[in-house]
Amino acid sequence: MTQDFSHPPIVDSHCHLDFPDFDGQHDEIIARAAEAGVTRMVTICTKLRLEPRVRSIAEAHRGVFYAAGTHPMSAAEEPLATVEELVALADHPKFVGIGETGLDYHYTAESAAVQQESLRIHIEAARRTDLPLIIHARDADADMAQILSQEHAAGAYSCVMHCFSSGAALAEAALGLGFYLSMSGIAAFPRSSDLREIFAAAPVDRILTETDAPYLAPPPHRGKRNEPAFTAHSARVGAELFGMDYAAFAAQTSANFDRLFTKAAAYRDVA
Repeated sequence: MTQDFSHPPIVDSHCHLDFPDFDGQHDEIIARAAEAGVTRMVTICTKLRLEPRVRSIAEAHRGVFYAAGTHPMSAAEEPLATVEELVALADHPKFVGIGETGLDYHYTAESAAVQQESLRIHIEAARRTDLPLIIHARDADADMAQILSQEHAAGAYSCVMHCFSSGAALAEAALGLGFYLSMSGIAAFPRSSDLREIFAAAPVDRILTETDAPYLAPPPHRGKRNEPAFTAHSARVGAELFGMDYAAFAAQTSANFDRLFTKAAAYRDVA
């Protein structure tokens, strides 16, 4: 990955490079990201049986790291992960986070109980590995706040609320626990003024940037396939929210990423 130094470096902290949308195109996708200043990205495995494929993408590309877990929408369909299984993955030098996990009551409310059980397993793995938990939350704000708070009281762990689009109460609860909020393309949508207010009220040193690619492309690419290069579009909206120029916001969110994803920050390519 060759960085274009005309663009300040920034991190896509959450994407899905293993999805079929990107098949056979990883070199081009990662090259376009570098041209846009996206020098590092975390590709996320959402079903543990697919972990080898996600790992291979990270191994093949400098600047690409990975995380793995069971997505809450798959929690009832996939074998329940074990703490030991998740902890074992952390032996890999480019494995930098636990998840994504969480609660999604929008489409899969009927599996709430197993989602909660899966979430608690992932939290324990985050504790044991000292790697950040990566949370997906949709239409489950009250249960999410309760579980995250209850579990944090039982033993501290770090966490990012990925693609944050929930309400102010969950944002306040997460920030109160020392967690981070990640800004995706949703924050750049014209109708997301309430969400932008939530981000603007948060400390800037707790903000990350992401795409959730191939989903949620920000303007001017809305409705098209998202990709890591588009991180910059959402980040420019973030810079405006915090009254910062783009370079300063990119530097701040990259520093935030390093503070949370310490393993990625410490990684040195030995190739």
